[in-house]
Amino acid sequence: MLSTPTRWRTPKLFFVSFFLCGLLISACADDSGGAPSATSSNDVDSHAAAHEAGHPEVAAGGGNTSNSSKAAKKGEKAARNPNERPVPAFAGTTLSGTRLAMRDMLGTRLVLFFFNPEVDNAKAVGIAVQEAADVASEHNFRVIGVGIGSSASTLSRFAEEQGYTFPVLDDSSGLITKKLRLQIPVAILGIDADGYVSFGLAGFAPGDEATDSARDQLRPALRIGDPTETGDGELLSFPEAPQLNVVSLGSGDTVSIESLRGKAAIVIFFLHTCPHCHHALQAIEKIMKSLPDEQKPELVAISVQNSPAAIRKALADLNLDFFTPYLDPGAKAAERWGVTGGVPVVTVIDAEGRIRHRSQGWSEKRDGGMLRMRVAAATGANVPMLLDAKGFTGNDACGVCHRQEYATWQYTKHATAFDTLVTHGADRRKDCVGCHVVGYEEKGGYDFATRPAHLEDVGCESCHGRGGPHLSPTFVPVVESGEDKGKKDYAQVCSTCHNPTHSLGFEFDTFHPLVSHATIAGMSNEERAGLLEGGPSRDLLPTSADHVGSLACQSCHTKEFETWKASPHAHAVATLEAKGEATNTECLQCHTTAYGKPGGFPEGAKVADHGDLASVGCESCHGPGGDHIGENAKRVGTILSLGDKCDSCAILKVCGSCHDDANDPGFQFEVEQRINDQRHGTIESAATRSGESAFHMHDPDDTDVNSSLARAAGIAHDRALLRHALEDHTPVHGAERGHDETSDTPGGRG
Repeated sequence: MLSTPTRWRTPKLFFVSFFLCGLLISACADDSGGAPSATSSNDVDSHAAAHEAGHPEVAAGGGNTSNSSKAAKKGEKAARNPNERPVPAFAGTTLSGTRLAMRDMLGTRLVLFFFNPEVDNAKAVGIAVQEAADVASEHNFRVIGVGIGSSASTLSRFAEEQGYTFPVLDDSSGLITKKLRLQIPVAILGIDADGYVSFGLAGFAPGDEATDSARDQLRPALRIGDPTETGDGELLSFPEAPQLNVVSLGSGDTVSIESLRGKAAIVIFFLHTCPHCHHALQAIEKIMKSLPDEQKPELVAISVQNSPAAIRKALADLNLDFFTPYLDPGAKAAERWGVTGGVPVVTVIDAEGRIRHRSQGWSEKRDGGMLRMRVAAATGANVPMLLDAKGFTGNDACGVCHRQEYATWQYTKHATAFDTLVTHGADRRKDCVGCHVVGYEEKGGYDFATRPAHLEDVGCESCHGRGGPHLSPTFVPVVESGEDKGKKDYAQVCSTCHNPTHSLGFEFDTFHPLVSHATIAGMSNEERAGLLEGGPSRDLLPTSADHVGSLACQSCHTKEFETWKASPHAHAVATLEAKGEATNTECLQCHTTAYGKPGGFPEGAKVADHGDLASVGCESCHGPGGDHIGENAKRVGTILSLGDKCDSCAILKVCGSCHDDANDPGFQFEVEQRINDQRHGTIESAATRSGESAFHMHDPDDTDVNSSLARAAGIAHDRALLRHALEDHTPVHGAERGHDETSDTPGGRG
């Protein structure tokens, strides 16, 4: 609940079950994940030991792309959980007469908005859905409405009045909802790119509150932020708790939020028939008993049902009558506290009345330990170090004690690394996920079977080891010589993911400040807020040599040249000529080779005078060839080879300087297909043949000295090519556009 960048997470409010029993929306919310629990000395440093035993993959999120990517085929997706089911095939006609079928919508994320226009909150929920539709292209999903329970004319009128810009299927016949066994008049279903249900939302707050209720659930589910919330750059600012005004079931007295000031409190909304609520209350009872009287928090346990007799009996039968429950007449407190669906909802408030922790649902494996730590921190008690004894613990546990470090982490691209995979439809790709989660393919780490949310993103344990220095004190290597001798060598940790295959132009000294806790903490609020807007604008291509034109490449790369000659890149200026823009200098920067650079297309020149450079030529993507051509020229290390690079992580950064949102919207989500359409490499690169390419850099089983030297040369090879680009800030199309290579996110400038 820090007033730092919002960390969106898929809501736990509702889980959707299709086919066997229809769509079930449960009042109880559950989650699973690793448990914060006491550690055994046998587990201390086992993670670091693996690292030092020759497995560098454990150094970055446990998974690292290097080893994992090598084992997984490019684009290979993890097998589905047996309980996952694809959405049944369905088709329908939109209100405009277009035919839409589920099979035609595969390949991108979908939001299906089911609504009956005659139901009260359909309009309010639709506002939140339309807001999502407005940014759908930026986040790679599509919104489809499904009008139900009414006539086609009523649906058309309603959709027009609401200004829906997304297509709406006419399901007034009920065929689609019947096929999906959906019996709720207003619901939102998320479908992933493979056609599987990813989330289901319903049970929205009544009346106008439904808009906020739907918005607060839908945006996290889609991994999109609130465009109206820009963030103020503060680190440790906690929101004030809303008003309570709930009534004691024992005395009839009303408890306000003001009456709790001066002492920490636990506020829990529960349902007396909910097993998860029972478990949460049992955990709270243990916490209360473990604290001395002067540090015990107040307990405000609020029933979401006003049934006094049933509440008393249920709690007594379960031996949970250690507290006096509160009633919430008219559910006003529940509305103010955002309790619109699944329970329990547990909130920890400090003595100043500010929210320090809020959770929804209950995981027996994890939430009891997390709540114990949160309560101890809020009451001033000693915080128990409840790290996962058999796996990775997650950032939220670290953040209880390391508050400032956790807050600064939220301002880094590491904190949204997994969201990037989701938006690109790559969150099940085995060759990608290792560098976007914690502990992939390690014991107790992220896995596709359980997909633990607390291990998403590049977290604390990605850089500091399992359990951090507490369990893995030797995880981070130490510099063995030079002026930094004895200091921790985080550059080695970073390089397991930020390697030439996935992170073009990465240099530790340049990018470390963008993830450094101390650096970010020392920034002004304005500077921190600016971190969310992207990193420095930089040209990723080498600039140390002169450009020579594509014809110079033809003699050695004949087949590649022929393929390029037939591609749109070779005729890029012709498209400008057809539009009368062949003299537009802003356009020529992306439609010629090396505009305004040494040996490139001269500024202000006529297209007809420089035919070989009047196209997007070889050097537009591979960098200047002046040091690469010639009979005695060095082949390796003088040109940028792209055949061994990751399409979505590395090549996109090169392409993205021109194929940006302003000129080619959606390119970042189509990059692999677009590259395949013009892929022209027919020979193995010199770097690959010599063992110096990115594909030769991470073999933990390779102990050969020469191979190790070749890997080191490979790192130097790509870094040398890109070093000069670090000083090149040439604007593209008249404005600088930034990217941040410390991020694990596929994406380029713009």
